[in-house]
Amino acid sequence: LIFLRHHIDDGLKYEYLTVENPLELWKNLNDRFEHLKAVVLSKTLNDWSQLRFQDFKTVSEYNSTWFKIVSQLKICGEVITEDMLLEKTYRTFHASNVLLQQQYRLHGFKKYRELIGSLLIAEQNNELLLQNHENRPTGSAHLPEVNANSSYFGGQGRGYGRGRRRGRDSGRNQN
Repeated sequence: LIFLRHHIDDGLKYEYLTVENPLELWKNLNDRFEHLKAVVLSKTLNDWSQLRFQDFKTVSEYNSTWFKIVSQLKICGEVITEDMLLEKTYRTFHASNVLLQQQYRLHGFKKYRELIGSLLIAEQNNELLLQNHENRPTGSAHLPEVNANSSYFGGQGRGYGRGRRRGRDSGRNQN
């Protein structure tokens, strides 16, 4: 009873302050709020039908929204199976990712969390590839010259040693 009263809304505390029996308190609260289950269920079923993987920028955003909807469905007494969760995710891939969807189906995931884990890894790898490409796009690195290392003479002419220069009077004592 103390636990119920501690976690109940302040407005309800004063309304049910005189109820001493926990079972009676529970029944009173249930009678008062039972109709909300139908309202929440209706809205949540609509959210479930509208939920599409392709509408989210990241797997984490989809997963967060998905957990919220599935939790509300379970609270309302709906039975949600792993197969339903997997099928919902597969069916809502973007049309351009049909091949990817088929590959994930063929992988044979049995649990939703396995599929989401795989999608999160793929998303991270894709982000890294895009980031690397942005930092240095394909073709931006200079190709090394052929035989560049073997043709280097250190700026000393043809490599005849220090101070040996070609030609007569190569810069010394010129006025």
